[in-house]
Amino acid sequence: MEIYISVRGLVEFLLRSGDIDNRRGTDSEKAMAEGARLHRKLQSGMGAFYRAEYSLKERVELPNYSIVIDGRADGVILDKESEHVIIDEIKCTYTELDRIAEPYEVHLAQAKVYAYIYAKQNGLDEIGVRMTYCNIETENVKYFTAKYSFRELSEWFDALIFMYQKWADYSYEWGKRRTETIGGLSFPFAYREGQKQLLGYVYQTILEKKKLFIQASTGVGKTISTIYPMLKAMGEGRLERIFYLTAKTVTGTVARETYDLLREQGLAFKSLTITAKEKICPMTECICNPDHCPYAKGHYDRINDAVYDLLTTRDSYDRDTISEYALEYEVCPFEMSLDMSLFSDGIICDYNYLFDPYAYLHRYFAGDASGSYGFLIDEAHNLVDRGREMYSAVLYKKTLVEFEELVEKHSRKLVRLAEQCNQEMYTYMTEDDYYIRPGVGKLITLLDALCDGISFYMSNNEKSPIIEEILNYYFIFMRFLDTAERLDDEYYVVYCAYDDEEEFFVKEYCVDPSRELGMCMSKGECSVLFSATFLPIQYYKSLLGGGSGDYEAYAQSHFPPERQLQLIAEDVTSKYKRRDEKEYRKIARYIHEVILAKEGNYMVFFPSHAFMEQVKRYYSEMYYMENNVRILMQESRMDESAREKFLDEFQLKTIESFDDVIKMEVTYEEDGEDSDGEATTLVGFCVMGGIFGEGIDLKEDSLIGVIVVGTGLPQVGAERNILKDHFDAMGKNGFDYAYRYPGMNKVLQAAGRVIRTDKDAGVIVLMDERFLQSGYQGLFPIEWKQQKVISLDGIKRQMLLFWNRISGEESSEGDRGR
Repeated sequence: MEIYISVRGLVEFLLRSGDIDNRRGTDSEKAMAEGARLHRKLQSGMGAFYRAEYSLKERVELPNYSIVIDGRADGVILDKESEHVIIDEIKCTYTELDRIAEPYEVHLAQAKVYAYIYAKQNGLDEIGVRMTYCNIETENVKYFTAKYSFRELSEWFDALIFMYQKWADYSYEWGKRRTETIGGLSFPFAYREGQKQLLGYVYQTILEKKKLFIQASTGVGKTISTIYPMLKAMGEGRLERIFYLTAKTVTGTVARETYDLLREQGLAFKSLTITAKEKICPMTECICNPDHCPYAKGHYDRINDAVYDLLTTRDSYDRDTISEYALEYEVCPFEMSLDMSLFSDGIICDYNYLFDPYAYLHRYFAGDASGSYGFLIDEAHNLVDRGREMYSAVLYKKTLVEFEELVEKHSRKLVRLAEQCNQEMYTYMTEDDYYIRPGVGKLITLLDALCDGISFYMSNNEKSPIIEEILNYYFIFMRFLDTAERLDDEYYVVYCAYDDEEEFFVKEYCVDPSRELGMCMSKGECSVLFSATFLPIQYYKSLLGGGSGDYEAYAQSHFPPERQLQLIAEDVTSKYKRRDEKEYRKIARYIHEVILAKEGNYMVFFPSHAFMEQVKRYYSEMYYMENNVRILMQESRMDESAREKFLDEFQLKTIESFDDVIKMEVTYEEDGEDSDGEATTLVGFCVMGGIFGEGIDLKEDSLIGVIVVGTGLPQVGAERNILKDHFDAMGKNGFDYAYRYPGMNKVLQAAGRVIRTDKDAGVIVLMDERFLQSGYQGLFPIEWKQQKVISLDGIKRQMLLFWNRISGEESSEGDRGR
């Protein structure tokens, strides 16, 4: 067995010490690009005897396994006259060079590992090491040189390996055990119809190193059906790590529970859930430097002990577990979770940690880095808009003004540079609501100079009282610069506009994220993207980085279609021009007729909060005497606690009086005069595409009906029109790409809340005449085969017929059971 680790990874993991301090610099793409440029410039100017990017690999043989250490030295200098060899290690920095009195230990150690490997492989008794520090802003260079005997380097390297051996020993034993348990692992459930075929699709995708896009209805077992073949491939040595990527924390819970289930059946598997820094930080403010945070101070002195303790005692590293050990050892829980990822077989995390250029896991995905990774991407329909958001950047004129005011008393240079950017933006301002701008080249040049100035200021004024605020502005400016490097007419549109508060901005808008998403997925061996609402699948495949050689699959639903009633109301709409009292009253009556047919829990989804408020107003006016009905309304802003309280009311339990819940943060509206009686019907008024529109799991009688009001079309605006025009120009149907497809996704997600298991029975009512058009009918799932078109006068009959039939079936089943 071989255990691989890079030279840099080895020395940074073993020799790090001191504090976490985000004031020391940043890892922005622009800063890294500048460093890479200077690397190349220095290397190209070193002469004929300089061999750049020299690959080196060393295999350390141990009794049961080998440690393979590899990397590329920045340069090997071969002086043929003196026959001396020097290993050159280049580090680019914004720090003033006169403040660097000696090489940093970790930097020098990296060079010494390269020197040891080269000397051993070439039979040298002595070798030189040169540390080259280059200031990014001035391009000035400072050298530190030393000579080492091979014996000296050999003893030092052996000591380094001895330090690492306990980690390698554990990894070897664990990997052996994991492989053995995967080999004996059986699929934990009886196969449903089509499920074995789905597993085969996933496994074939792994073998062929492709992407697979799966349209899979809720409840078909897509989580276990994708994880299981990935595990089998891992047991065969095809994958080293599985990344399960989600849009929301709640969907990651399903993956975590799946791993727990398989561990109960004997699987040896270490899984990590990465929680966002702001959520897991134990401090009231998330400021990562030793002056503000006791967990940052001395973090690196204690972190390895904390990691080893957790590694050897637990197999599941969720938020609570990480926090528990981080508090015990007084280390940063977020940084500890990143270190635990090195020893985890499966990582559950947000999309950001693979796709976001400002949040991705550098240790896995930086630069040319890649690995034998399998990517499972859940609820992947969300990745279209998330991708657009991650790869876009906006710069407000007022941001530059605020920055000038911040630095006015601290740096004349920064004030001058910011003023130049501000003046350039002023020339872009027009009276148009928005307009497409062909280029912002001069602004980019000026902003680049400003960012260089900020970097220099931060590197040389670490104790400045405004350092944290400056850093926040730096990230905004750097994002705009980084995004400018990606601009391409096929994927981007640059436009200028005013927001709702009349503030002027320039936006680099990523209209098509497929190129960037595809590049990120190429960091692994294969990707499986799945969603219950991947319709039309070619639309999602084209925007999510799929190619012509990648696969699509449909996971067959096993739900009995007769246990679901699908109704389309032909005499109502949410069209803006029809939004009047008559339409609101008609919708209110529809809701009343649906919930009147059977007591239970319902959700009604509206196109907006304003629309919801109007319908609620008329519903209360028309049916206020119905004291067995209680309405919960989604607020425009709800924290995690309020969301949980809202959903808790839908769980299977008797609904009591309002007295014990009236103090909740959720808006509880009451219909009827008597609040002391028991409400037997609960109706949640929610907004399509909101926090309750997807990712919630209300099974069986927790939810028996969903009413969707309107087609979910996004509000008309600058960006939607830009999308429409862009895709029209690309030969696509711009209206579909900008409006219809995103809208129908919200509709299908909302409708999917009602049928979660094969034991469920429920009603879906689509309330808009436009659902009868072929453009919408063609986007319905395959299993929606029994739609009935109804009017207000006929809905009561359809509801009663359905529920009477369901009641009869359940009575018959009960009789057979007796």
